[in-house]
Amino acid sequence: MRHILLALVFCAATAAQAADTFTFPLPPGPHAVGLQVKQQYDYSRVYKTRVSLVTGKPASGERARPMQMLVWYPAVRGGKPVTLRDYFATAATEADFTLDAAAVKRVTDKGLAELTQGWPAGERALARPMRAVRDAPAQAGKFPVVIYAPSFSARATENADLCEYLASHGYIVLSSVSQGARQRSMTADIEGVETQAADIGWLIAQASTLPHADAGRLAVAGFSWGGLANVVAAAKDDRIKALVSLDGSVRYFPQMVDGGKSAIGYVTPARLAVPMLYLAQRPNSIEQLNQREKSTDFSLLNRMTYADTYVVTMHPLLHGHFAADSLHFARDREFDEYSRDEVTQAYGWMARYVRQFLDGYLKGDAAARAFMANKPVANGVPRHMVSLDARPGSGVPPTLEHFAAQLAARGFDQAAAIHQELLAQGATFKLEPHDLNSWGYALLRDDMLDESVAIFRFGTQLHPKDANLYDSLGEAQAKAGQREAAIDNYRRSLSLNPKNANAVERLKALGAPAAP
Repeated sequence: MRHILLALVFCAATAAQAADTFTFPLPPGPHAVGLQVKQQYDYSRVYKTRVSLVTGKPASGERARPMQMLVWYPAVRGGKPVTLRDYFATAATEADFTLDAAAVKRVTDKGLAELTQGWPAGERALARPMRAVRDAPAQAGKFPVVIYAPSFSARATENADLCEYLASHGYIVLSSVSQGARQRSMTADIEGVETQAADIGWLIAQASTLPHADAGRLAVAGFSWGGLANVVAAAKDDRIKALVSLDGSVRYFPQMVDGGKSAIGYVTPARLAVPMLYLAQRPNSIEQLNQREKSTDFSLLNRMTYADTYVVTMHPLLHGHFAADSLHFARDREFDEYSRDEVTQAYGWMARYVRQFLDGYLKGDAAARAFMANKPVANGVPRHMVSLDARPGSGVPPTLEHFAAQLAARGFDQAAAIHQELLAQGATFKLEPHDLNSWGYALLRDDMLDESVAIFRFGTQLHPKDANLYDSLGEAQAKAGQREAAIDNYRRSLSLNPKNANAVERLKALGAPAAP
């Protein structure tokens, strides 16, 4: 009965909407929604070049990176909701905080006139109230955090409907514009995606300052390019507990994450041991992939085996349909195989899957986890609309962190054996001589003498021609009271580097000649 009622809610919401515009098809959650727009600079990064990349003239004003942050949050009820036009108006100041109200109106009017081009339905949509109330008082309590990363060069508000929906269900959602390293336009390269990943990191830092945000329960959602940037961010920050990808570009730019020469080296399956929900567009045929010269040789999704992964294919949706902005201003001619109503209904199911996934992994909701494991029809999804590929995670990722944990659990003298096991599992972390030397001395400073000796010895096994590691091993053994072993290793260091004056002095202190 519950599933039948849910389906009726979807049908009623879809039937009630205007035939020529998009209305978010789900009822809100139990919370009212507030919206704040905060303008700050990230002074750790330069944004404006000395000479403008647009005009060629010397840059003026603040050169630090502008970061306009939108925050949706559970709020106290009351107040006048913003309109879709209000959301569009925030775009005017995303990269320029100096515009006054008149300039913002002028820029917004111009952009919207080009978008609607006298289209009455589009003009009506702009005036329609949304859910959020600007600067509404926050509701008491602590709420999980979702960072939203927009698509390539897109506004922070491109999925305001989804952000409001999540806030109404008890999430604090933060978003900022997708912009390049030194200009408003994003760049389709590694610098561009790493810049957006750094913006995600900046938003995470801001979330930690919000009094009602529980940054210990953190997810990052992204659409298209943002669905590549969030993966890059998660590979660097294990505080991210869940990933949501709305037809993310991790699928469309495999060369950036496939481990090849042009890839981002640290983005590996081992460093992405985080639950992921990937919501995919209508599948392409083999012939379409061939025509577009798209290779299927590599899929990061197929290699993310260390955590639960859900690939949910939304058959009525094309790539652009994952942004509510595009649906708000889609003309009837843009709907072919599936009608506007069917696409709207599918967007609603997409939003529901996002919420259930987040509830399951950030709130520990057992019913939500069960929803994610169910076949779609068991959740009330209309047949043929959604298909699910649920892949439970298994195993421990072969990372440096796990290597250290295994040393602590099994003994540092097992370093070589543990290292070989992790290599067999696909470990990619490197242990260079200077890394092992620093590690061994850190243990030595903590009076962990046996462990220090074990790490230095492991270092000489990995790098048998490194004189400095033998010298360090000798020092650790001497402090551990292993005089004869220390003498042997100082001599070994000297044989590799006859100019090692430290080894000569240490041998004298031990009462041993440089040669046996």
